[in-house]
Amino acid sequence: MRRRLLLTTAVAGALLLGAAQPAAPPDYPVKFIKVDDLRALLDRREKVDVIDVRAPAQYTEMHIDGARSIPLRTVDARAEEISKTGRVVFY
Repeated sequence: MRRRLLLTTAVAGALLLGAAQPAAPPDYPVKFIKVDDLRALLDRREKVDVIDVRAPAQYTEMHIDGARSIPLRTVDARAEEISKTGRVVFY
């Protein structure tokens, strides 16, 4: 129950952030994923790099099992840690 609530909250937040239009379209494909679709991927143990971009304190308090913490303000500096070929989900 707690895990589903976290997942729902995280995706809702990501959708709100995702609703803001970027200054320019990215030069790579960006897709959005629904909560239930991510849950299905994780349940099937498919390879997904889940990255929590919230503040470290929020990550410590609660996060999706297997997610890594890379705060949004540090994503550019830590880009080499993120898969360039696999499926990556930011929340």
